[in-house]
Amino acid sequence: MLEVGMKAPEFTLPDQNGKMISLSDYLGKKIVLYFYPKDNTPGCTRQACAFGAEYEGFKNKNVVVIGVSKDSVASHQKFAEKYALPFVLLSDPERVAIEAYGVWQEKKNYGKVSMGVVRTTFLIDETGCVAKIMPKVKPDTNAREILESL
Repeated sequence: MLEVGMKAPEFTLPDQNGKMISLSDYLGKKIVLYFYPKDNTPGCTRQACAFGAEYEGFKNKNVVVIGVSKDSVASHQKFAEKYALPFVLLSDPERVAIEAYGVWQEKKNYGKVSMGVVRTTFLIDETGCVAKIMPKVKPDTNAREILESL
């Protein structure tokens, strides 16, 4: 399990435009890396739109926002266009980053147990180390809470 102070696991994944993005591309900047279950679901849409609404604040603080889910590049592209999301969405169908960050976990929904992405946000510092871990975040307040803590 990842802990504050540890080196953030490196990965390279395609963004919503098919461009390969590596975590190391952003060394020297703070990164908000948030993992979410699925495009176009109510909670994930609210969370993404909240990050979109706060995006200028993150940009003004030189902070990069990256969302990650198992959805395809095409799904991310439609999701980003539909909600005018100004930040990077990474496609991780093989769960490379999802598992490296420990967010693929057992979930219970109406008594049913299944495996899935647990909504979690990581703040990564300029040196590539985990500065903060926020498990089971609330979609509506996650972006504002992070921005206020910066």
